[in-house]
Amino acid sequence: MKQTLTRLVLTLPVVWLVVSLVFLLIHLVPGDPILQMLGEGASPADIAGLRHQYRLDLPLHAQYVLYWRGVLHGDLGQSIRLHDSVMHLIFERYPYTLALTLAALILALALALPAGILSAVRRGRVLDQSLSVVSLFGLSVPGIALGPVLILVFSIGLGWTPVSGASAGGSSSIGFSYLILPAITMGASLAAILTRMVRTAMLEELGQDYIRTARAKGLSETAVVCRHALPNALVPIVTVIGLQFGVLLAGAIVTEKIFSWPGLGRLVVDAISNRDYALVQGCLLAIGLTYVLVNFLTDVVYRLINPRMRV
Repeated sequence: MKQTLTRLVLTLPVVWLVVSLVFLLIHLVPGDPILQMLGEGASPADIAGLRHQYRLDLPLHAQYVLYWRGVLHGDLGQSIRLHDSVMHLIFERYPYTLALTLAALILALALALPAGILSAVRRGRVLDQSLSVVSLFGLSVPGIALGPVLILVFSIGLGWTPVSGASAGGSSSIGFSYLILPAITMGASLAAILTRMVRTAMLEELGQDYIRTARAKGLSETAVVCRHALPNALVPIVTVIGLQFGVLLAGAIVTEKIFSWPGLGRLVVDAISNRDYALVQGCLLAIGLTYVLVNFLTDVVYRLINPRMRV
């Protein structure tokens, strides 16, 4: 418990750095969101009034203090284009991105764990070589290319899945058939990475002395692999999963745009196109804080499955 609290305290500077970087990087982007919204023909009075309304006329340090005050009170400002609360827009879109990310992660684990274990057990054989080729293919094809191909084959060609969207008839619930292709697009590269990680970790564990002892005791190969080697091999894999979760969140921006998925990534792209500073800041902050939270939880899980880390 003490170590968990210590890790939580050490996470606070990271949170401060994430919030500060999001604020500063957005203000370094060239262009004026007020001029983008009002157009070139706007009068100076209208520009000054709207700039004052969104507090863009204040010095940068004053905006920074007000931004932190808003973050602490759950107020991330108003969207210039959508005329709605940034926090409300994030809460409205965030469940879609989270569902897509978790679906891609579950799919990747469902493919990578058995593939990596079989590849390690059958090392150097035809199955191992075949799985290596497949994983290399998964690493080589980016989501921006895989997504349109999946749409052409399974949506337009075969008609098995919808082309885009998250549900039928504008429903707020997520349809399973709408989730399949985006999850495959995001999870393919992660499955390839995890397959190689599982194979490497399993090969290392299968060569340890305690594995030879377990086999000498007469345990079946299934028991040796699943009950002894696999739990120890999962320790580095959990770390990689935590790190890759942030990669999935970033990859959701491309995938959501391809499949018109109404998530946070698509909202970021639209906000960037419209120079909507407050909305871009809010979305990036939500993604960054999620990444920090997932890494903190990964560290906690890592200590639970590896007793040596508790000392």
